[in-house]
Amino acid sequence: MALHTWLLYLLASGGLSITPGPNTLLALTHGALHGHRKTLCTISGGALGFTGVIALSMLGIGALIQAWAPALIVLKWVGGAYLVWLGVHLWRAPGVQVQAESDAAAPTVSGARLFRQGCLSAVSNPKALLFYAAFLPQFLDPQRDLLTQFAIMAATFVAIEFMYEYLLARLAYRVQPWLARHGRRFNKTCGALFALFGIAMPAT
Repeated sequence: MALHTWLLYLLASGGLSITPGPNTLLALTHGALHGHRKTLCTISGGALGFTGVIALSMLGIGALIQAWAPALIVLKWVGGAYLVWLGVHLWRAPGVQVQAESDAAAPTVSGARLFRQGCLSAVSNPKALLFYAAFLPQFLDPQRDLLTQFAIMAATFVAIEFMYEYLLARLAYRVQPWLARHGRRFNKTCGALFALFGIAMPAT
C-alpha cells in the first residue's frame, strides 16, 4: 500500500470514527456509567466485532475482483454513490441522544457483559457491512497484494476506532452536554464530509 494512499486512508478513517454510530454512543454511555477503565471491555468487544465485519467485507471484495478485474472501478463508483447517500442521510439526522441505563445497574455489570455488548453492537448492524464494502475499495491498488492492503486497512481503522472510543469514555461527562447542544450541527458537518468524500474519491 503506497504511503500517500495510506495517509489518505488514515485521514478518512479518522473522519469515519468521529461520525456518530452505535459503538461510539455505547462507549460514551458506558464511560459515563462505569468509568473509562471498565469501558475498555466494551471498546475491545467493538474492536473484535469491527475486525470481523471488515474481514467479511474484504472477502467479498477480494472474490469479486479476482473473478472480474473491472469490478474495482464499478465498486468505487457504486460505493461513492452510497457514501453520498449516507452523507445526505446523516445531514438530515437529528442530534445525538445518549440513552443511559439506571445508575443502580451500573456497579453490578461485568466486564464480560460489556465486552459482549460492544461486540454485538459492531456486528449486529447490517449497514456496517455495506459501508465497508463501499469504503474500502476507494483505497485499493489492484497492482499490489490485496491481502496485505486489507490487513493494513483493517488494523489502521480498528486502532483509530479504539483510541477514539476510549477518548470518548474518558471525557464522557464533558462530551455528553456538548452533543446535546450541538449534535445536529455535528451531524451536518459529518454528513457533508461523507458526501464530499463519496463524490471525490471514485474519480481519483
